[in-house]
Amino acid sequence: MQEVYDRDLFSMDDKMGDAEFDFTPFLEAVKMRLNDDIPNNTIITTVKPTRTNCLAEESYITWTDGRVVQNMVLRLRNVECGEIEIKLRWIDVPGPRRK
Repeated sequence: MQEVYDRDLFSMDDKMGDAEFDFTPFLEAVKMRLNDDIPNNTIITTVKPTRTNCLAEESYITWTDGRVVQNMVLRLRNVECGEIEIKLRWIDVPGPRRK
């Protein structure tokens, strides 16, 4: 679960709500070890809204500019109303891999 706050310059930040989503589909797409032979913006998988996630609409995991990317719109919970947009992008960090 992620908590969302606004950003105030002259007072404490206010909690706006919270949201929850599952990283599993994104990580499974990363594990596929796709390469640049795949056309840009190819949809790898679609994640649908359910009772157990906060997705406001379908979310697509795509192969974009040589990376696995997921854009999401999440409905905030524990608040009157609100949504947050999130973009996940896998970045390979150079150096030796840890086991």
